[in-house]
Amino acid sequence: MTLEPQDPHWASRVHDAFAAQSMMRTLGVEIVSLAPGRVELSVPFDERLRQQDGFLHAGVALAAMDTACGFAAHSLMPADARVLTVELKANLLAPATGALRVVGTVTRSGRTLTVCTGDAYLAEGARHVATSLTTLIQASA
Repeated sequence: MTLEPQDPHWASRVHDAFAAQSMMRTLGVEIVSLAPGRVELSVPFDERLRQQDGFLHAGVALAAMDTACGFAAHSLMPADARVLTVELKANLLAPATGALRVVGTVTRSGRTLTVCTGDAYLAEGARHVATSLTTLIQASA
């Protein structure tokens, strides 16, 4: 499936919007790669973000998957559009024992709603630790 952005400046718009997210900055998350309908993020393992058993807290993985899906959807929207998550369903598949690679991919881009999949993998070894199905709505700015 070929996905076409509606804004010729989609990449800079996505980078600017991502830079404005203080949550991602706080978590140390960075964009690794960007394509229309697909965003890959890196999530560092930080001792301050562990849960009681020493694993990266699931909330960190979920926040990164939500963000990756949001920006994957945003990459296809018009320049004046905003994107908001309206539903997110996630499965935690394995403990996150280190840094993550998180990928958000558009499954279907509609006029109002966009459906994306999010996947989190250990950065080393590529173990699949979480997956999500996210529905996002296009809102006007």
